[in-house]
Amino acid sequence: MITSLLVANRGEIACRIFRTCRALGITTVAVYSDADAAALHVREADLAVRLPGATPADTYLRGDLVVAAALAAGADAVHPGYGFLSENASFAAAVQDAGLLWVGPPVKAIEQMASKTRAKELMAAAEVPLLAPVDPATATGADLPLLLKAAAGGGGRGMRIVRELEALPAELTAARAEAESAFGDGEVFAEPYVERGRHVEVQVMADDHGTVWALGTRDCSLQRRHQKVVEEAPAPGLGEELRTRLHEAAVAAARAVGYRGAGTVEFLVSAEGRPYFLEMNTRLQVEHPVTEVVFGLDLVALQLRTAEGEPLPAAAPPAPEGHAVEARLYAEDPAHDWRPQTGLLHALDLPGEPGVRLDTGYTGGDTIGVHYDPMLAKVVAHAATRTEAVRLLARVLERARVHGPVTNRDLLVRSLRHPDFLAARLDTGFYERHLPTLAPAPDEEAVRRAALAAALADAAARTAGGAGESAAVPARFGAWRNLPSQSQTKRYRAEPDAGEYEVAYRATRTGPVPHDAPGIRVVEVRPDRVTLELDGVVRRFAVTAHGDRVYVDTADGSHTFTALPRFTDPATRSEPGSLLAPMPGTVVRLAEGLAPGAAVEAGQPLIWLEAMKMEHRILAPAAGTVTALHAAPGLQVEVGALLAVVQEAPQDTPHAQEAPPAQDTPQEEPQP
Repeated sequence: MITSLLVANRGEIACRIFRTCRALGITTVAVYSDADAAALHVREADLAVRLPGATPADTYLRGDLVVAAALAAGADAVHPGYGFLSENASFAAAVQDAGLLWVGPPVKAIEQMASKTRAKELMAAAEVPLLAPVDPATATGADLPLLLKAAAGGGGRGMRIVRELEALPAELTAARAEAESAFGDGEVFAEPYVERGRHVEVQVMADDHGTVWALGTRDCSLQRRHQKVVEEAPAPGLGEELRTRLHEAAVAAARAVGYRGAGTVEFLVSAEGRPYFLEMNTRLQVEHPVTEVVFGLDLVALQLRTAEGEPLPAAAPPAPEGHAVEARLYAEDPAHDWRPQTGLLHALDLPGEPGVRLDTGYTGGDTIGVHYDPMLAKVVAHAATRTEAVRLLARVLERARVHGPVTNRDLLVRSLRHPDFLAARLDTGFYERHLPTLAPAPDEEAVRRAALAAALADAAARTAGGAGESAAVPARFGAWRNLPSQSQTKRYRAEPDAGEYEVAYRATRTGPVPHDAPGIRVVEVRPDRVTLELDGVVRRFAVTAHGDRVYVDTADGSHTFTALPRFTDPATRSEPGSLLAPMPGTVVRLAEGLAPGAAVEAGQPLIWLEAMKMEHRILAPAAGTVTALHAAPGLQVEVGALLAVVQEAPQDTPHAQEAPPAQDTPQEEPQP
């Protein structure tokens, strides 16, 4: 019987497992890096053990330290969560060798499924449908496009789509390097890339007594950088024959390796409806909550039960009810190459609605650092029908208070309301096709209204005796145009990079009012709330200030502003051709031969910066010459740090042209 459990993980999955442990009366033990010393999973655990260091390689990927921590804390079992060491057979064996209970599948099953190449051989023997492998050494144009994948891990790390044969050698080299860095195994394989394929998976749960459950399907086709963004259960639009075939194939895969516990068998379903085995994840998936709410089960509790040797509660799973959709809230900027964001999270609050579940590893006041995955939370909506679940999730996300770094919240809302998503026309190329409409330029009029509300709230706060003093008596008045007063201005920059706005207002005896703004009537102004009537429509704005950052939440979206000084500081201007760090991170490598005086081409990758488990390429802005180089491998930099300067070649120089902005390469794994 498990009495004390160490979770060899961090963030939301550690908090999720602790929640079940508390319900079962099990003592919880956390491990934490120095960067996570004040993290939510540490605060929620009964006991916590420090893993010295900050990077995953020094902490959460050190199996020896994790086992030692479990023994030091008196734990009798270890749960790996997902990512990190969750599919590492050597770690599972070390846990058992230390006399601890491993909450996961048998070591042999992990070994057999750990390498995707060996797993495919095993599945072929079990007559599970497969894509034919392609030998990169003999690949021809007829084999394109190809998908390169790391054999020892997932989540997009080490994954590349190759559409041009001449690009294959370089992409192989990069994929192998990423795989070696992420998983300690540089093995990479190639298979045909299926255009417009759907990512459909089957959740399995097995015990040591011969029972294997197939807990329905999930669709995880909405992905960016080969990592899932929106998931749902059951997968919509599958015929009964295909659904049955997927269930049978998943059960066959689990039985083929003598599986125990929770696992997921992933398939790629072609546009013609043909399924192909992708891999089996021998762990709990990030998206497991959608299956839990549809089947009314606690998969973590079942993991603990089967690890203790108990049978599943019945020969067959309960019947599913309704539909569930999950959205992953990331600290990232979809409009700027999905660039991850860091900084202080001031608030993360969702409206309390029946049928909504929040799994998170953060609360207001926590800091989002550079070392780990940028996922803030998973928001799940469950309702009787898909339409109702999608509508509920979109509305809850729209009304959420997320104050801090830029997130993908607005993109999620637009994704859930996109005609293709509503019609269940799903495939893994969804964001490639629709990103321009899902992350469009901001609505100019909506931003101006929000900026006006921010300025009026700021004026009210200062009149009341100081910014942030929200107990002031509200200013209530009618038409403002007959109250003469000298106008004042307030300047804001809409974030991220959405332009500057200047708001004019006048101070009156009854409070601040807009200046020269016909069609606007002030109904109420408080330091934290503004109500305006705009062309006959009453709109309410919740305003929150944190230093020079101002967050304005409305019924149909949110806006973030930075309050600007009245005059621009010349010292903030940078030299033309400056390459600045787009985020805090570590320089991992430089282009070969890069040095002052080196000639570069427009768009040439010059510097590779690693942050939040993603690698970002800094490109030459134009053809020219490197005149300064401050970056060096291993150098840790802050956002805005000057990395290098490229002096543009004269326009009549051959090949002188503008380059695209710096690109982030898809190199991430599903670690917390």
